Amino acid sequence: MKILPMPTACPVTGEPLLVTRLECDASGVVIEGRFTPNEFALLQADHLEFLRIFVKVRGNLKEVERVLGLSYPTVRLRFEKLLLALGYEVADDILEERTGILDRLEAGDIDAEEAARRLNALARKG
Repeated sequence: MKILPMPTACPVTGEPLLVTRLECDASGVVIEGRFTPNEFALLQADHLEFLRIFVKVRGNLKEVERVLGLSYPTVRLRFEKLLLALGYEVADDILEERTGILDRLEAGDIDAEEAARRLNALARKG
């Protein structure tokens, strides 16, 4: 039987699913209860793939940049979004503004020079 990735959200409500049964194929042991998956099990596929690459290159964002063929600001933005998804950082106004600037840069709405100007102004503000 093909083993599929564990769904983490209800297809109807989008709310997190609760794990209620674990089973060992080798022994036949079944454990039932109410279990909470860890934060990594709940990551969306794009965050999980980024995390795999990040770990594979031993946490070197410049190497992630090379592997993915993306700019450093884009890689840094994805890393910050991963941290937020894991609940490791609290999203404050400045982080949200910074993310917005990097999103606009990635989308091509602003060029690198404009993004740098806005990020520098934001850094002086914080």
